[in-house]
Amino acid sequence: MSKRGALTGQIGRRLAPKVTGMAPGVTSSFVREALNRAISGVGPLPPAAAAADEQRREQHGDAEKGVHEVIENHVRYAGAQGFLTNIGGVVTAAVAIPANITGLALVQCRMIAGIAHLRGYDLDDPRVRNAILVCLLGEDSVQRLVKAGTVPAHPADLATGPDSDQALDRAISSAVADDIISRILGKRMAVTVARRVPVVGGVVGMGADGYATWRIGRYAERELRPLANR
Repeated sequence: MSKRGALTGQIGRRLAPKVTGMAPGVTSSFVREALNRAISGVGPLPPAAAAADEQRREQHGDAEKGVHEVIENHVRYAGAQGFLTNIGGVVTAAVAIPANITGLALVQCRMIAGIAHLRGYDLDDPRVRNAILVCLLGEDSVQRLVKAGTVPAHPADLATGPDSDQALDRAISSAVADDIISRILGKRMAVTVARRVPVVGGVVGMGADGYATWRIGRYAERELRPLANR
């Protein structure tokens, strides 16, 4: 991670408690609800497993090519919603932050769930759901939180380890909620100047959300290895 990226992340984490006033309802329960809807389907988006199976069919049954398609599709989704929620300029920041958080959480959870499904994991398994949420944090945050003891293990180990309990579920949901807010706030700070020209702000937001989703997708692809090969 670059020094600039590390600094932005630190500032975001420090200010995360304050931004909840701008993003009401972004709590542990919000994180679980976003995951549930991503897996079961929401709006025009079909359930994660069904969409992933369709990608596999399009790739003639090749699950690994299907994984790559799942990532590419969701990078496009993230970029599109990033553009829409950032295009309004500075004056809409307080309104756009909750929409951006919701959109990214749903898109990224759905992408990771699709990868997990194609790799042979049961999306109804609480351990797998915790692993999906931890993947959502991204590699850098997971390394930091595992080292600090906030998260007990990496996604691959959570998905196949001992049964989860309520304390673990709460700890993971809380860590994810804090991290989502921090990342969104950090991104907002990075594009503040660009937002003064609304369309430029939208393009910057589209790129940031798409790139972040691609990184998380690649991390999930590395972590959630095919069960038959574990």
